[in-house]
Amino acid sequence: MSGKHYKGPEVSCCIKYFIFGFNVIFWLLGLTFLGVGLWAWSEKFSVFLGIIFFLELTAGVLAFVFKDWIKDQLQFFINNNIRAYRDDIDLQNLIDFTQEYWQCCGAFGADDWNLNIYFNCTDSNASRERCGVPFSCCTKDPAEDVINTQCGYDVRQKPELDQQETIHTKGCVPQFEKWLQDNLTIVAGVFIGIALLQIFGICLAQNLVSDIEAVRASW
Repeated sequence: MSGKHYKGPEVSCCIKYFIFGFNVIFWLLGLTFLGVGLWAWSEKFSVFLGIIFFLELTAGVLAFVFKDWIKDQLQFFINNNIRAYRDDIDLQNLIDFTQEYWQCCGAFGADDWNLNIYFNCTDSNASRERCGVPFSCCTKDPAEDVINTQCGYDVRQKPELDQQETIHTKGCVPQFEKWLQDNLTIVAGVFIGIALLQIFGICLAQNLVSDIEAVRASW
């Protein structure tokens, strides 16, 4: 060894560490994303981030343009889960969580539960849950410590005004729309924050590429 130190251009350590940390954030989003990210790291990392940013921006625009289509898909999704409510415990928990969180019942109202063979109001239905709704549709009494799982029994045999004393009569689709409007600032802030983070990553990646090219040119 000659003992001489290399004096040419060097890659910034700060930029390398920032890029590494940024890649870890993407890793947390899933192994699939990580696999694509590793390819992008070795090939065209900044280009890849730019594509992601463009796709997210496009998705936001399409979500606004096709909001009615999205609403129809949400209704379709909820109604399908209503049909399978007693057949799949995971779907049951998902529907219960949704109805409790948004204080709603069915996609557009409690009568959507007619889609379920146990809750429908047909005369041939011998189920004890006939003309009822799941407990997750019920309004909650803060004084109650134990959930009354039978609170929705026979409730849809009553007039709508009487139903409102026991259950949430608004559908989950309009309640979701209301929640989205009420939290629009938060939702927009999250998306803007993600976008700024990605732009920052693009800039760091470009600086890293420039440093690497400078090192190669000095060889």
